[in-house]
Order: sequence, then C-alpha cells, then structure tokens
Amino acid sequence: MTIQTDHPPEESTLDNPLLRRAFNVPNAITLSRLILAVVLFWMIDKAICREGAVWLFLIAASTDFLDGYIARKYGLVTVLGRIMDPFVDKIIICGAFIFLMDHPDSGVGPWMVIAVIGREMFVTSLRSFLEQQGKDFSASLSGKLKMLLQCAAVTACLITFAASPESQQTLIPVRNVLLWSAVAVTIWSGAIYVVRAFQLLKGTNV
Repeated sequence: MTIQTDHPPEESTLDNPLLRRAFNVPNAITLSRLILAVVLFWMIDKAICREGAVWLFLIAASTDFLDGYIARKYGLVTVLGRIMDPFVDKIIICGAFIFLMDHPDSGVGPWMVIAVIGREMFVTSLRSFLEQQGKDFSASLSGKLKMLLQCAAVTACLITFAASPESQQTLIPVRNVLLWSAVAVTIWSGAIYVVRAFQLLKGTNV
C-alpha cells in the first residue's frame, strides 16, 4: 500500500536550478581570486618570494575584469556573483594594504589603511541601505577609477617592496605618487557617493 503525503519530496541542493546556475565559470574565477588573495597575504606577511607576490597580485587583479566580462557576455550574471565579486575586490585591496602596512619599506601608512577601509565600509553600508529603499546605487565612474588607482598603488608598493635597495631609490617617488593619488581618489569617490546618496534620498523619510 502506498502512503501519500501532502509534502512534495525534498529537492536536493544540486537539483535547485538557482544553485546550479550559481556554480558557473565567472563565480569560480571569483572564488579563485579569493584563494589567491589569501596566498598573497601570507607571502606579504612572511616577506617571502616578493617578486612572486607582484605577479600573484597582478593575476588576481586581472581576474576581476575576466569574471565580469564572461558573466555579461554569456548571460551568467547571478545573485551570488553580484555579492561575491565586490566583496572579494574589497578583501584583496584592503587586505593588501593591511599586510603591507607592517613593512615600513612598503610605503603604506596606518592613516592610508584607515582611509581605504573606512571608505569601503561606509559606501557598502550606504549601498545596502539605499538598495533596501529601492534606489539604484550601482558603481559609478569614480568608483572604477578608485579601484584602478588602488590596484596600481598596491602593485607599485609590491614592486618597491621586492626591489633591491638601489632600485628602491628610483621607485619610491613613483610609488608615493600612486599611493597619494589612490588615497585621494578613494576619499574623493567616497564623497561623490555621499552626495549621490543625499540626492537619491531627497523626499524620502528615513
């Protein structure tokens, strides 16, 4: 005798179409960038294979463009990807600044780390709040420029960190310009997001 119930059979995790769609190439690339970031932090912390750390960061940073390109081109944009991609970007940039700060010859100072992390935390919180209000608070040109300069600054710091004392004398001025520019644009882009948020919130009870 067959006993019937009102409850449908439980769907296994992998049979869920939303979860199956999340396991795609762009999200795998994003996850690999997170793994590369952990290895990079270990290399900076232990001050080993400094030249390798430069190439590792460049590879990790380049995958940021690759996963987004593939997702858009082949219609593989997922909720998981939209969450993970900016999260991993912030981890690798903020983490690199934090670990470089422990090495005086990297050029990264505590106030620079505070400016970078503070801006990222504030804008992320602002975006979360505004999107809950149904507002469009997607990334702007200033945010993309900020990310580009931050990547250039971290690369310059890693190159200087890996260079010989003789070469550092030539590289330090370039590194400092990129660092100052990255921090300045980080603060500037944060201010732009704040102004944009106020404009979106006009007439909204908060």
